[in-house]
Amino acid sequence: MVGRQRQSNAMRAGGSQVIPRPNNFRTIDHNPFLSLDTSALRSLEVVSAAVGAFRPDQILRQPLESARPSAVLVGLFESTNGVEAILTRRSQELTNHRGEISFPGGRLETGETPVDAALREAHEEIGIAPSDATVVGELNSMSTVVSNSHIVPIVASYASMPTFGAANSEVDRVFSVPLLELTRRDTYSQEHWVFSDREFQINFFYLDGETIWGATARILFQVMMLAVKHK
Repeated sequence: MVGRQRQSNAMRAGGSQVIPRPNNFRTIDHNPFLSLDTSALRSLEVVSAAVGAFRPDQILRQPLESARPSAVLVGLFESTNGVEAILTRRSQELTNHRGEISFPGGRLETGETPVDAALREAHEEIGIAPSDATVVGELNSMSTVVSNSHIVPIVASYASMPTFGAANSEVDRVFSVPLLELTRRDTYSQEHWVFSDREFQINFFYLDGETIWGATARILFQVMMLAVKHK
């Protein structure tokens, strides 16, 4: 099963990404969004307020000494389909996370804050000017094993759908997806992965032609849960 997709026949097709599943894993038959009122995901104002009210875990914000400080930009705008998130597909020519769906982002340069880096990377990768973004908040930081990165997710909103496209060789594709679409029964899935020294739960979003998983799926899941549970 390692490197192969595995999901219920009821799920959408997903993409061709290589998923490095362990030999010991199982699909969890539970979609938490089906029992929640997801109407908040229609409003950029509500989603932004939920993210703005969140206070990230300061312990998680401290990177391990060996980790590379990084930031990603979670760009959101409102359309007739509700709030949409801007995503990229990484180039197959990259060393790490090739072909995976991600947010624009990368390493912090000397003297940069996570906000500076996230806005700069979005400009370099997908052509959106930093001045067009309104930063609304920060999510919990997380680490990746493959690239040894410590990622700070920065959430920004746009007054209208920005003009975007692949602006350098690191990006194969840029697209947006409505958050409401990610709550669908045939789109959201969870898996429990077990390794010899650890085990954890993985979020998946299966689209028509793409699979969102890993850190990107964790970030989207946090944004969505913050919004639907915000009072």
